[in-house]
Amino acid sequence: MIGAMEPLLIAGGIVALVILVFVAVVVRKGRPFGTGDVFRASRWSRGNHLFPTQVQVSATAVALYTPQWIGRQEHTIHIAHVASVRIDTNLLFSDVFIETSGGVSPISCYGHHKRDAIRIKHLIDQYQSEYFRAPSQAAPSGMAPARPTR
Repeated sequence: MIGAMEPLLIAGGIVALVILVFVAVVVRKGRPFGTGDVFRASRWSRGNHLFPTQVQVSATAVALYTPQWIGRQEHTIHIAHVASVRIDTNLLFSDVFIETSGGVSPISCYGHHKRDAIRIKHLIDQYQSEYFRAPSQAAPSGMAPARPTR
């Protein structure tokens, strides 16, 4: 009787180990990928069940990070190249669309909480205002400033 149970115990141990590894990979890939303002989509939304999409907004760039089983997909846009931010608010979640000034390859992320979507838009507006309000750089030292033409 004990000899017949041994293969079942080994099989059960292997199944438990596989489940444990699966859960560990999903949890590890779902952690925030950077520091600062990182917004993670809800696992209950479309396309985010195992590996939720994340958006990081910094003073210099907006990055979309999508974990995958092997590797990741990352799309970064410099803050000066963001043309518009559109938020589509649904019943439970909001979708955020960040258009570039070049008109190609916008960042589309689905399933963010409404307050996170509004915060993403606010941070981008704030960082763009700071970026464009900053004084332009002066001529490098040793070079004479350009003369105005007459």
